[in-house]
Amino acid sequence: MHLGVLRRLPLAVLAALCRRLGALCWSLASLSLSLPLSLPLPGWRRVSAPSPVAPAGPRRERDWDDAAPTPTSVNYHFTRQCNYKCGFCFHTAKTSFVLPLEEAKRGLAMLKEAGMEKINFSGGEPFLQDRGEFVGKLVQFCKQELKLPSVSIVSNGSLIRERWFTKYGEYLDILAISCDSFDENVNVLIGRGQGKKNHVENLHKLRQWCREYAVAFKINSVINRFNVEEDMNEQIKALNPVRWKVFQCLLIEGENSGEDALREAEKFVISDEEFEQFLGRHKDVSCLVPESNQKMRDSYLILDEYMRFLNCRNGRKEPSRSILDVGVEAAIKFSGFDEKMFLKRGGKYVWSKADMKLDW
Repeated sequence: MHLGVLRRLPLAVLAALCRRLGALCWSLASLSLSLPLSLPLPGWRRVSAPSPVAPAGPRRERDWDDAAPTPTSVNYHFTRQCNYKCGFCFHTAKTSFVLPLEEAKRGLAMLKEAGMEKINFSGGEPFLQDRGEFVGKLVQFCKQELKLPSVSIVSNGSLIRERWFTKYGEYLDILAISCDSFDENVNVLIGRGQGKKNHVENLHKLRQWCREYAVAFKINSVINRFNVEEDMNEQIKALNPVRWKVFQCLLIEGENSGEDALREAEKFVISDEEFEQFLGRHKDVSCLVPESNQKMRDSYLILDEYMRFLNCRNGRKEPSRSILDVGVEAAIKFSGFDEKMFLKRGGKYVWSKADMKLDW
């Protein structure tokens, strides 16, 4: 009797293995996979990775093997703190958290490994943290160690000092300064007032420093209810930035709109027609780069202070898991990033100062 059991055992085991193999093949066929069975299947681990932005109910079968977009250009908002109170701010100071420097560097190295070519440091106000030393060290790391083609910063410019340029200017490709009006009274209405300091005068000083320290100069303007009628042609041409990024005021629920928001941007909003009229009035400015709400919403890769990608597809900023916890590929799949829209809006351009051939 025992001998009979032993003789039947290999057949039973073999039959069970066949059934398991058949089920596996059926699963692979239903997922339309073309991978040979001899290859390892790293995707299986990623299928069950939890995500706070996954839709309710069962996940789509193809979620795990959809090709992740490449993080070619990343906007890292490493701080939410700011010394201004712009009424339309879409990344408000809900927390004072900032990653330790070495952790931030680790995440940036992961992004470079995943294909990042351009990093843009933003906030909040990047120069608030450690009087600009924190962002300076990140800029130097990205250019000197990671050798990224493009490293840029977006700042309101109020806290930048010349000594920062002497120490870190060689590592910075582009400095973008936010300027929404050349009328100081309008700047005060918007929330960019500096007390006795003049935002526009400071803008010209920063422009000169960028020339002296070979940093490409860029201007960002948010077109809103208070500046939509302004004519900026003369001032922009005089400053001659490499790019003048003109954004249509955008509402983001929970940031500058809604019950739990720290701002009330509704009063700043303009219509698509008003935005087009502003663009038409400045059509002869060669460096003008317009971005409507439609172009902006899904075409930016935004990384928050925890290094989580922010998905804005539903009009809110819904975070992925941190890349420091799950890796870039797993996190970026929940970013809502539209790579085609990124390219369509001209997101990739000549962004290394070595290639710009500018007359500094």
